[in-house]
Amino acid sequence: MSFVQNAQKVLKQNIREYGMYIALFVIMAIFTFTTDGIFISSRNISNLFNQTGYIAVLAVGMTLVIVIRHIDLSVGFMAGFLGAVAAIALAFWKLPVWLVIPLVLALGVVGGLIIAFPVAQLKIPSFVASLAGWLIYRGALVLVTAGTGTIIVPDAAFNAIGNGFIPDIPDIGFFPDIHKLTLLLGLVAAILFVIGEINSRKKKQAYNFEVLPIDMFILKMVFISVLIGLITWVLAGYNGISWTVVIVLIVVAIYHFITTQMVLGRHIYAIGGNPEAAELSGINVKNMIYVVFGSMGMLSALSGILFTSRLQSATTTAGTLFELDAIAAAYVGGVSAAGGVGKVTGSIIGALVMMSLTSGMNLMGIDISLQYIVRGAVLAAAVIFDVATRNRSK
Repeated sequence: MSFVQNAQKVLKQNIREYGMYIALFVIMAIFTFTTDGIFISSRNISNLFNQTGYIAVLAVGMTLVIVIRHIDLSVGFMAGFLGAVAAIALAFWKLPVWLVIPLVLALGVVGGLIIAFPVAQLKIPSFVASLAGWLIYRGALVLVTAGTGTIIVPDAAFNAIGNGFIPDIPDIGFFPDIHKLTLLLGLVAAILFVIGEINSRKKKQAYNFEVLPIDMFILKMVFISVLIGLITWVLAGYNGISWTVVIVLIVVAIYHFITTQMVLGRHIYAIGGNPEAAELSGINVKNMIYVVFGSMGMLSALSGILFTSRLQSATTTAGTLFELDAIAAAYVGGVSAAGGVGKVTGSIIGALVMMSLTSGMNLMGIDISLQYIVRGAVLAAAVIFDVATRNRSK
C-alpha cells in the first residue's frame, strides 16, 4: 500500500482514538489564530494545564465508572467537601501537611465505598445513589464552611501543590530564560516513549498480532516525540512543569498501567462489555463496583486537594459542576456511553479539550452563556460520534 492508503486505513480503523487528538489540535489552532497567539503562549498553556489538573484526575476515575456502565454524580461536591476538610485540618487543627493529604485521600475512599454500597448490594441505580451523595456532600460542604465562610489555607507546602513548579537545574550558560530541567524531562519522555513503542511492536509481532505499517509506525513516533518536545518547550518558557502536572501524569501512568497490564483492568472492561457474562466467568462484579467507586472517591479527594491548593482556600461553592466537567471530559475522551470502551489517557485529552474551550473563549471575551452552549454542543457531538461509530462497527 502507498503512504496515503496506509494513512487512510489506520485513521479509519482508529477513528475513535485519533478523533479526539484531531479535535484538540483544531481547537488549539483556532484559538491561537483568533487570539493572535496569546492562547499558545507559555504563560497561558501553563495556566491551562494547571486549571485542567483537578478535572483531569476526576475524569480518570469517571472513565472507569462509565466503563462499568455506572455514573457518579457525587464527585464534584465530594471534592469540594474533602478540600474543605483539608483546609480545616491545616488552618484550625494545625495538622502537618504530610498527615492531612493521606487522611483526606482515605476519607475519599470511604466516601466512594459509601456510594458503592447501595449500588453493589441493593442494586439501586448509580444515578440515584450518587445523586443522593451529591445532595449530602453539598450540605456537608455548606455545614463545615458555614461558620467561617472562606477558609484560608496558611500552609505554604500545601499551597505549592497547586501553584508551585518543579525546581530547575543550575544555570550552565545555555538558555538562561528557559527551564532546563523541563526540557531535559521532555527529552527523556520522548526517548522512553520511542523505546516503549518499539518494544511493544516487537512483542505484538512475536505473537503474530496486527501492528501498524512501518511508515505509519515511524510517523506516529515522530509526531508524538515532536509534540512532547513542543509542549515541554512551551512550558519551559514559563517556570517549567508544575507540581499539578506532575501529579496528573503520575495518576495517569498508574491507572494506565492498571487498566492495560493488570488482571484488575481486564476485569473492569469485561464487566463493562457484559456484566452477566463476567459474573458467569468468575469475576466478582460486586467487589469490582466497590473497587471502582472507592478509586473514584480517592480521586475526588485528590481533586479537592488540587483545587483547594490552587485557590489557597476552601469556599462554599467549591466543587460546583466538577462532576459534569469530568463526565464531559470522559465522553469527549472516547469513553462509550454503552460501557466497556474507554482509556484513561483519552480522558486527559477530553479534559484538555473542554478546558481549552473555556480558556480560549475567555481570552476572546465570549459571554459565559455562549460558552456553556458551545461546550454542550461539543459534548453532544462526542456522544453522537460514539453512537455512530458503534453502529457502523456492528
